[in-house]
Amino acid sequence: MTPADLTRTVLHTVRCAVEADELRAAVPTRVTVRVPPRPGCGDYATNVALRLAKDTGRPAREIAEVLRRRLAREPGIARVEIAEPGFLNITLQGSSYVRLVRGILDGEGAPGESLPLHPDPGLVRRLGPDAARWAQVSPPGLDHDLLLVQRESNPLFRVRYAHARTRALLRNARDLGFEPLPGELDDSAAAPLLAALGDHPRITATRAPDRLARHLERAADAFLRWQADSPTLPRGDEKPSAVHRARLALAEATGKVLADGLTQLGITAPAHL
Repeated sequence: MTPADLTRTVLHTVRCAVEADELRAAVPTRVTVRVPPRPGCGDYATNVALRLAKDTGRPAREIAEVLRRRLAREPGIARVEIAEPGFLNITLQGSSYVRLVRGILDGEGAPGESLPLHPDPGLVRRLGPDAARWAQVSPPGLDHDLLLVQRESNPLFRVRYAHARTRALLRNARDLGFEPLPGELDDSAAAPLLAALGDHPRITATRAPDRLARHLERAADAFLRWQADSPTLPRGDEKPSAVHRARLALAEATGKVLADGLTQLGITAPAHL
């Protein structure tokens, strides 16, 4: 079950509960399913019960219990738990991490369409086209001159550096004779990165350039932190293992997400930086 499949399943569950008169609420047109930011909270989480509680005045936990019973019977779902104040934490049968990474690498879902950004011509002359576009979607108060320097304080540099780093890892792995292969990772440090990757389709669907830029920062920062704790390449005389291949697959998936987001913003995603 992919995140898109699970979204449809949650929406179908709400509709069935309303039709059975277990819930008296308007069926939403869409629901949100996200990868939790912390391990141990299931594979995915949804706030649909909280949304329905606002519309009905009924306690969110009661609504969550109605949906939990129905969701737990759906094929592909191993268990559903309720977290305060009414989130539904969903654990799928099998490995959701592997499915998420494999889906990204297989090109699941079409790349996001370019967003209409038209930076001021004077800003383009001063900063260049890439930095000018990033400046257009930056929070108020950002010193635009910061976008011209290659340092950690420059958010555009961090995003592009993270993408270039994923490409370098793939090149170095090929030199060592191994390829990426999605697999299991006993690596809690990867949870924030997986959450960011799982969020990409939802953020893309908003068609909001500023939200996409902040999302790319979040993904890049999570990737760089994860890389510091979880080496992708073997060290010294160490031979490539299944863990190295799985980490390389996660790095490649991150690179694809970052490249897609930068392309939507009209910004180049260099393989070398």
